[in-house]
Amino acid sequence: MSEEKGREELLGAFKKWADGVEQKLSKRPERKEEFVNTSGIPVNRAYTPLDRTDDNYLPEIGLPGEYPYTRGVQPTMYRGRYWTMRQYAGFASAEESNKRYRFLLDQGQTGLSVAFDLPTQIGYDSDDEMAIGEVGKVGVAIDSLKDIETLFHKIPLDKVSTSMTINSPAAVLLAMYIAMAEKQGVQAEKLRGTIQNDILKEYSSRGTYIFPPKPSMRIITDIFSYCTKKVPMWNTISISGYHIREAGSTAVQEVAFTLANGIAYVEAALKAGLDVDTFGPRLSFFFNSHLDFLEEIAKYRAARRLWAKIMKERFSAKNPKSMMIRFHTQTAGCTLTLQQPKNNIVRVAFQAMSAVLGGTQSLHTNSMDEALCLPSEEAVQIALRTQQLIAYETGVTDTVDPLAGSYYLEALTREIFERAEEYINKIDDMGGAVPAIEQGYIQREIQDSAYKYQLDIEKEERIVVGLNRFQVEEEKPTNLLRVDPAVREAQIKRLKELKSERDNEKVNKSLSDLKQVAQGEDNLMPYILDAVKAYASLGEICNVLREVFGEYQQVSTLGR
Repeated sequence: MSEEKGREELLGAFKKWADGVEQKLSKRPERKEEFVNTSGIPVNRAYTPLDRTDDNYLPEIGLPGEYPYTRGVQPTMYRGRYWTMRQYAGFASAEESNKRYRFLLDQGQTGLSVAFDLPTQIGYDSDDEMAIGEVGKVGVAIDSLKDIETLFHKIPLDKVSTSMTINSPAAVLLAMYIAMAEKQGVQAEKLRGTIQNDILKEYSSRGTYIFPPKPSMRIITDIFSYCTKKVPMWNTISISGYHIREAGSTAVQEVAFTLANGIAYVEAALKAGLDVDTFGPRLSFFFNSHLDFLEEIAKYRAARRLWAKIMKERFSAKNPKSMMIRFHTQTAGCTLTLQQPKNNIVRVAFQAMSAVLGGTQSLHTNSMDEALCLPSEEAVQIALRTQQLIAYETGVTDTVDPLAGSYYLEALTREIFERAEEYINKIDDMGGAVPAIEQGYIQREIQDSAYKYQLDIEKEERIVVGLNRFQVEEEKPTNLLRVDPAVREAQIKRLKELKSERDNEKVNKSLSDLKQVAQGEDNLMPYILDAVKAYASLGEICNVLREVFGEYQQVSTLGR
């Protein structure tokens, strides 16, 4: 039978089947009049080979480890090595966080992921009045190189990969990590890890920015240039869709806005004189794993294909590694409920499974109690065990991209790709991601999606188990992990002692040199590293840069 004749027969059979279903629906209707996923993409009743374009298999889907990387960036994926199990952790003091890191490593975690407190994220020392009430609350408090030395005490940096969720002061924290490694006897070229260093999503989605876009982009490209020569195995940026999704975007918007930011970073690096195939392989990404199981898998596959196309066709990358999206995934914190928190174990398990089936390179699984408090050791252990169960017991890692060829999944991958590309084209017409953010466009799109999602929950058009349906009477939770306010007092005491013991003449000279360089065009990283080694504090370094660069004021998205 010819392919054309077979397709005609299938089309006839499908039409006959569909007509028969419609007749039955008059007596027994479906649950909803219309089925759509979280991106508003209609979900058909059934998918068949009619929804697949086999003639485009190689350019659209391809083979694992080959362009366009839809099926994964490695030819063998988890048959060769599991993803990095990297639990995000950090709270209170460096001593407390160090204990948690060593506990996680003892439990089989294969990489560290550092959460910093809010003052650290926005470049304030613990003794600053802006830090009152926030020290050590959502992450570990870091004021100086001395704190970083404590944080990584007895952790061998030549054997552990470290991810740091830090953005505006990323250069300072990276410099502290490099300096601390030197003290351990580990050379910078042997360090492996990632700094998030993604400032554009801070303006649109998260808010922990310090400087305006132009100097922020300079700092980022300075990091690219420095690490290319000095820290070659370090991932210099983790372009984050995670926070875009947590702010309320759809899956399509998460892909589109993340890759639009990626385009802006590549353009800035090229403008700074860097070669795309020099820094391109060290770009990494960070995605959310939300609730719609199959949509999330398709999202990762579409993102890989779209970035490969962007790097090859727009930026003329030649190195295959420049075209690969290598990404970390975190399960969706915004989907956790304080009602019936043990339900969160199940939510996280499904989200983790979709990340694995989507081909992630590393993964953090949220703890069941995070909607209530900082995670307990028991909750963290369950979250880590969730990854280990998927890896060692489910069998889904034994073949590459096991859901490839699903009529629905391939159609959905193509739809997400096309819709995300439309968004990117619109952002291009506005002049790119930075102008789109400055005009409030990306913020408005995310806000509109978040508002619609919340309305769907309130109208019970979207069911959240335990929240708007299947509620039960629950006792108030007890024994929650809380950060002692005395943490700030201890931090201030340590910082005061440090400032009295260090060589303040050397500190002042390093800060003066940094200010002079910031006023010019030379790379900032060597001067930040000198200041860090002199034990200048995070706040002192950031305040020097504030003097030169100023502080960013967010654009209003009201009154549209």
